[in-house]
Amino acid sequence: MTHRTSRVNGPAVLAVAVLFALPPTLAHAQVVRSDAGIGTTNATAARDLFRSDIGGGTVPGTNGSFGGLRREINWDGVPASSSTPNNLAANFFNTNSPRGVVFSTPGTGFQVSGAVGDVVAAVNFGNINPQYSSVFSAFSAQRLFTPIGSNITDVTFFVAGTTAAGLTSGFGSIFSDVDLANVTSLQFFDAWNGSLGSFMVPNVVGATAQHFSFLGVSFATPIISRVRITTGNAALDASRSDQNGNLNDLVVMDDFLYGEVVGTVVPEPATWGMLAFGLGALGLAARRRRLV
Repeated sequence: MTHRTSRVNGPAVLAVAVLFALPPTLAHAQVVRSDAGIGTTNATAARDLFRSDIGGGTVPGTNGSFGGLRREINWDGVPASSSTPNNLAANFFNTNSPRGVVFSTPGTGFQVSGAVGDVVAAVNFGNINPQYSSVFSAFSAQRLFTPIGSNITDVTFFVAGTTAAGLTSGFGSIFSDVDLANVTSLQFFDAWNGSLGSFMVPNVVGATAQHFSFLGVSFATPIISRVRITTGNAALDASRSDQNGNLNDLVVMDDFLYGEVVGTVVPEPATWGMLAFGLGALGLAARRRRLV
């Protein structure tokens, strides 16, 4: 009987099977940009570094596109008819102004704050609670963004103007009035809904003046399919004041920045399992051949 030895086929095939059976969510480098302070200086500096990380320059194009590398939303172009007291459509920035994002929340919807000149709405969500007009401030005049009935916003990415799921390489946001540490955060998810990490938005301790924070996280490749934003520890409410005995930290958002969304074809988990099984079977067959 002749014995033939192969040191490549079986182990190599099995290694490939293991490689393809695991979602590629590990070993992705991160760059984190964050800062906070009274006024806009600190947040602006961190935002500009994040802009450089994901690229696109400083000149905006159609639908908030910067050089085809980055998109931005500053809310100020939202018409009064889609601002408070009316809810903003969750897909406004993938249909009305197609920028590749759709929002969702456990709450009842989203609102963009009123601006000077809007007859029916006070600025900075003063329509919800008169106190908010002086608590919050717009980073880029004049509108802000918040979920209603919850302090959680999910941002899911699509190829702009389509229903095709997409991925981005980074996401960042400006926040207004982050008072407490380790409360407001960004959590990133990949195409398999696996967490890529949670990152805390910096706060300003003991500030009595209006203040801003920025947090942006970028990855080496487009891998983010969804971002969960937690703003403060409670939702805006007519009966809820900010810093009620240092218990409430109410936070709203201004500018969103993110890498251009690219399309992706992601196999279902069952497909990964079938692929792994098939490659494993090939490895077993190769091993048997060596023993013949």
